[in-house]
Amino acid sequence: MRRSVVLVPLAALAASTIASAPASGTAEPAACADLAGLPIPASVIGLPTGGGEVTAARLVAPSGQGPAAVGEHCQVDAAVHPVDPAAPDIRMRVALPTGWNRKAMMFGGGGYDGVLPAITGTVPYGPADAPTPLGRGYATFASDSGHQAAPDFRPTPLLDGSFGVNDEALRNFAGDALKKTRDAAVFLIHARYGEKPAHSYFAGGSSGGREGLAVAQRWPTDFDGVIAVYPAWNAASLDLFFGYQARLLAQPGAFPNPAKQALLHRSVIKACDGIDGLADGVISHESGCRFTPWSLRCPGGGDRGDTCLSGRQIRAVTALSSPLRWPYRLASGERGYPGFPFLSGADMTTPLLGMGAVAPADPMPKDSGFGPQFWDQWVRHFVTRDAGFDPLAIDPRAPGPWQRRISELSALQDVNEPDLRRFAANGGKLLLLHGTADELVSHRSTVEYFERVQRTMGRHAVDRFVRFYLVPGANHVNVDTPFAAGWDSVGALETWVEHGQAPVHPVVADKNPTADRTRPLCRYPTWPRYDGSGDPDSAASFTCVRGR
Repeated sequence: MRRSVVLVPLAALAASTIASAPASGTAEPAACADLAGLPIPASVIGLPTGGGEVTAARLVAPSGQGPAAVGEHCQVDAAVHPVDPAAPDIRMRVALPTGWNRKAMMFGGGGYDGVLPAITGTVPYGPADAPTPLGRGYATFASDSGHQAAPDFRPTPLLDGSFGVNDEALRNFAGDALKKTRDAAVFLIHARYGEKPAHSYFAGGSSGGREGLAVAQRWPTDFDGVIAVYPAWNAASLDLFFGYQARLLAQPGAFPNPAKQALLHRSVIKACDGIDGLADGVISHESGCRFTPWSLRCPGGGDRGDTCLSGRQIRAVTALSSPLRWPYRLASGERGYPGFPFLSGADMTTPLLGMGAVAPADPMPKDSGFGPQFWDQWVRHFVTRDAGFDPLAIDPRAPGPWQRRISELSALQDVNEPDLRRFAANGGKLLLLHGTADELVSHRSTVEYFERVQRTMGRHAVDRFVRFYLVPGANHVNVDTPFAAGWDSVGALETWVEHGQAPVHPVVADKNPTADRTRPLCRYPTWPRYDGSGDPDSAASFTCVRGR
């Protein structure tokens, strides 16, 4: 009897083969073009979804030169569908290099996400003289976290929080999209190469840094190593501080204009630059700085122009540099936010990330600070879910009828679990970095989290899998700052995870265009002090010390 032959489309065959393959098994690799239309079964994703599919796949030719060079790779765009039909898709992108090194790197997002991160680029605080992850042969991937920001949202799509009115979109942003994206990406990597990555890493900054800590805490076996830079781990708590900032600076006469902000910054640098033994525009020991803004008080305390600060302005910036405590309990357990140092926000060409160019108001000006604008979106779309609500009407210290909703959001958004034993037991390694001139996420907050991990697990246990470095002079966007940090954290993490060698005397370079200097990366709580001799532009002339 003659048998009939049924031709199965390659995409369907690949999906069936991969879905049934064991976790460590192999399958026949697929050509890049054949990935187009490939279904992503809901069964391969560890959280509920509606499944997904590849929406586009194309081969991208090599480009760039030197450290920016990227080899030939297959760019795959995919969508993961929600359970709630009213929720948006998770849109994701994967770059699959022809010369694959059998490793994967997931990139985190920023702000309210809503856009695809550049998976061909480098990691936050990455070096200027080393290849990008894709350039090293990594399969790289990222997603928009489960919603699509309005591309014309001003001043940046990363501030579009309108998705928060949908519960599934909100849960995706808070962390669920990380697991869904990772699992879908591993499925696609397996489809392309016929095997899964031998090692997987995560790198992100700001909201992406929070995401890095989220994967270590919630899915401790998914990644072998995490690079978390200026992580907004206590996201709801930071939102409450942003609301406090907005209300403070909205008070009549309290807002210092950009010229006064620059005066404040220059004055802090002048007062504290030399405590590390070298006047170089970088304050290496921020916690040892004893500057008081009352030294800038205008005669009589009134506003006398840009050469001084009024009493109201001094009280406002002093409050922003001090810890905020709220007299009620959040479901996440957080009780406050540590405030920002006076030097946060270098003398920038734009003050967006700091206090802004104008005072907060309702409606919120697009050139007010990033923090108040973040609060504006959080109140309208996450808390009240009323786009017409005045964000300045809620006092974070006494939110009244909104306290319960704010508490619920804290449990969803704050990534504050200090017990990382499961991540460590799986061999996971964590690199934490934060600039001490960060205007948007206080480095004091990261210090708080790291010290909690130490108290929970013990210093010796933490030393085996975490390194935490404060980078003097580095700010949130790593531009227009006294020290633009550049360190090969990817290479350091690879060496630690794959060869068991922790970073020893790491060195960070200043990537500012006219700079040619290096500094030691000092493990917290030490900081770099100039030894008084030797080349002041060389890390070898500095020693990591404790205390003052």
